[in-house]
Amino acid sequence: MIGEAGAVLVCAGAGMGVDSGLPDFRGTSGFWRAYPPYRRLGLRFEELADPVHFAGDPALAWGFYGHRLELYRRTEPHGGFAVLKRWGARVFTSNVDGQFQRAGLADVAEVHGSIHHLQCTRPCTDDTWPADDVRVTVDPATMRAVGDLPACPRCGDLARPNILMFGDRHWVPHRSRQALDALAEWRRAARDLVVVEIGAGTAVPAVRRQAELASAATGRLVRINPREPGIRHGRGVSLAMGAARALTELAGRTG
Repeated sequence: MIGEAGAVLVCAGAGMGVDSGLPDFRGTSGFWRAYPPYRRLGLRFEELADPVHFAGDPALAWGFYGHRLELYRRTEPHGGFAVLKRWGARVFTSNVDGQFQRAGLADVAEVHGSIHHLQCTRPCTDDTWPADDVRVTVDPATMRAVGDLPACPRCGDLARPNILMFGDRHWVPHRSRQALDALAEWRRAARDLVVVEIGAGTAVPAVRRQAELASAATGRLVRINPREPGIRHGRGVSLAMGAARALTELAGRTG
């Protein structure tokens, strides 16, 4: 299917980054393994990924997101990303880590936003801006930010990552919507489309839903997932493998 594809759409969840060494925050125990200080504090991922902390406890909020920002900056994408680049794939992802762009893929629709872009917490404007110059010092014992925190260049209030958080009423969605609209237009024109879904579980179904919708007419779906590879609706091929191994082996078969 991939070798004969006229177009390839990749739908990727957190499992795509695991082979690069990134945590997937699978369950509370998985999150606490990645961040032991939060176990001591009894804080779960869902509690930290909440915009209320930027108003009530900004040092806690930026401790969490500042640490993740530096982690994603230091992480080198695994070899599977280069395979997708060779295929000329378009990307739909729930990941906010920017790994696809770091690997050189240009057409990426980030449905939940990106940690590499900021917005005002109020927000006073619908503008977003790159976080390239942002450096947040984080105390590793407390996971709290130390020193000055990012500010909105327009009003001077606290800035935050342009990420859709839990219970988020202030996310500025325009950057993501532009990319999603461009992806939808591309899909309408694509011929002989094959969808490759990677590392997308059932807990956050947005990526699986997109993959199944895009492949519904043709059944040309390749699902790569070591834990939940089954395809219950429609047709396709299941690969119970990690992303790097699966993509490397597929590349060897497709040329």
